[in-house]
Amino acid sequence: MRCATFAALLSAALLPLSAQELAPTPPMGWNSWDSYGLTISEAEFRSNADWMARHLKPSGWQYLVVDEGWYLQNPESGGKPAWQFTLDENGRFTPAPKRFASAVGGAGFKPLAGYVHSLGLKFGIHLIRGIPQQAVARNLPIADSSYRAADAADTSDTCSWNPDNYGVKANAAGQAYYDSLAKLYATWELDFIKVDCISSRPYKADEIHMIAVALKKAGRPIVLSLSPGPTSLAVADDVRQYAQMWRISDDLWDYWKPALADDGWTQTLYGQFATAVAWTPYIGRDHWPDADMLPIGYLGPRPGLGSARQSRFSHVEQRTLLTFWSIIRSPLMIGGDLPHNDDWTTALLTNPEVLAVDQHSTANRPLITTNSLVIWTANAPDEKGRYLALFNRGDGVENLALEWNEVGLAPGRSYALRDLWEHKDLGRALSLQLTLQPHACVLYRVNE
Repeated sequence: MRCATFAALLSAALLPLSAQELAPTPPMGWNSWDSYGLTISEAEFRSNADWMARHLKPSGWQYLVVDEGWYLQNPESGGKPAWQFTLDENGRFTPAPKRFASAVGGAGFKPLAGYVHSLGLKFGIHLIRGIPQQAVARNLPIADSSYRAADAADTSDTCSWNPDNYGVKANAAGQAYYDSLAKLYATWELDFIKVDCISSRPYKADEIHMIAVALKKAGRPIVLSLSPGPTSLAVADDVRQYAQMWRISDDLWDYWKPALADDGWTQTLYGQFATAVAWTPYIGRDHWPDADMLPIGYLGPRPGLGSARQSRFSHVEQRTLLTFWSIIRSPLMIGGDLPHNDDWTTALLTNPEVLAVDQHSTANRPLITTNSLVIWTANAPDEKGRYLALFNRGDGVENLALEWNEVGLAPGRSYALRDLWEHKDLGRALSLQLTLQPHACVLYRVNE
């Protein structure tokens, strides 16, 4: 099939896609990477699901995602000896039965998804874009097609940090392969899929488009998340057409400033304040710039970076993290191991007034972003109030005295303030005066 013909068919298949709203609000959930890396077992996953159902579900948390490596029999080997992959006869990864007992006998993730659904929650998985190199080496057939793996694979293209797969060609065989994945995942009753090594360095537009088409054909509503960042602003209009969420930065870990990071590539909380500004125009229903996971609580027992630990973020910084993610309406994906959460962390994650900002505010926008002071505002859902988030990004105390017109409100009036973290009405004020400790924040609702 000529490329132009394939592109025309792809474009036609996608015409109704924008009307299919899969994420009307930013997805809220948990992802296994920050605490388990490649290694999570079914028992550990179920433990996190049980905890979410008991403690977080009433606050709107619903997604549980198995991150990278669920098809590895020996994930703790570090690839030495070689990884042991589990594939089906059509070249698709399947859950490793040594780790996911309910997947034995070809059931895949359907039993585990069924368990998650029985709790009233939603289930998702991670995958690296492309087709397994082992499937290409064996030239396995592509399900429900006349093609084989070699027809779909671009053997010149591998992910720079995970060579398990080859890229997929933008041809009919490539579409057939992604169609076969989407059909399989629909039978597993997935609700969410995070596709990695696809949204930056470089942005793989053809594969993103094919995956979106395949998910649409599969007939099951599945949220599409793209990773890692930073996704380029030059492709913002394209990515928001095909995915419900996409990463805006490198991986975020529990570092405040670059000088504290030990790997040279992670995004820091300090850096995320500036990164998020440019994505303001693209925040909206079914289209969520993703500031990455929340590395809070206990990152263990086998985290994706470093040794098991309580988050390096202080309580003040963890509150700032969740406040900023909420005022920019980022998806909220917890990274810490849920059964280890203490009362303080649980309270942080279940504050209804703060979560309402993430889920229901509108017109989110920055007012000030400096080396020390950051201010964002948004409209409350009833359109009768305003949210105001103020952050001390610096290392010294900030004493603030602001007139109301400096934060987008009419001057010469008094406004009623409510502290959303403390659940306190602060009375009326003719101006805004407060002191912020280093790395601290406040989140107010302001009413006339």
